[in-house]
Amino acid sequence: MLLIAIFAGATTGLVLGLLGSGGSIIAVPALLYLLHVEPKQAIAMSLGIVAITATISAWDNWRRGNVDVRVAAVFGTFGVAGTFGGTRLGVHTPVVLQLGLFAMVMLAAAWRMLKTKKPAAVLTAQLAGTDGPAIPVAESENLKAHMARIALLGIGVGGLTGLVGVGGGFLVVPVLVLLSGIPMKVAIGTSLAIVAANSSTGFAGYVGAVPIDWGLMASFTTVTVVGSFAGTRLAHRFSQGALKRSFGIFLIFVATYILLKSVI
Repeated sequence: MLLIAIFAGATTGLVLGLLGSGGSIIAVPALLYLLHVEPKQAIAMSLGIVAITATISAWDNWRRGNVDVRVAAVFGTFGVAGTFGGTRLGVHTPVVLQLGLFAMVMLAAAWRMLKTKKPAAVLTAQLAGTDGPAIPVAESENLKAHMARIALLGIGVGGLTGLVGVGGGFLVVPVLVLLSGIPMKVAIGTSLAIVAANSSTGFAGYVGAVPIDWGLMASFTTVTVVGSFAGTRLAHRFSQGALKRSFGIFLIFVATYILLKSVI
């Protein structure tokens, strides 16, 4: 089992480091089907694993100037509130519904990663891995209204985090690029800070309500952290487009397996 935990943790970390998202999407199925952890326990443990890994990765990005602290604070604050509510709901939600929603989230993530048409040329350049010029917020848009939209999105992503155990990075990154007009590198770093806050809140909400295998979680997390640093260092060696397409296809297979085995 230790070898399986090492493999699963390394894969989770690599995905987080390479794409800035997707950690929980790997961790939950790995805990469920490779390590045979109970569903609610797997959701809770994945939140703890991603919380620690994302916190360390976010700190590394902040140190290199790749975190927009203001956006992270607004999105994260309201995301924490949404996560707390989603966690309270998730504790009492039937497992089959949680796994069904989780599979749907995976399919949505796959669709986004396989989608080739981008809303704008600048976004195309950013999602390809270049900084490009930032997309400015419309001059006529009130800053308070702009932050209010970020806050509402934070609540929505947070609720999803608490309910099904996903950090939401695959949703946060494109939202930050489109809504806040920040470069892709900064969007990934800011997303990791938000995911860290949401996942920490979600994990805290499940502790005491579901059993936690602390030993397994510690070993999984340790390898995940190492894998995330390796993924970050390797990211520039690969085409982001090819990575996203490969991951998208992988998500379709895993989501289909979850639906067939645990839902249908």
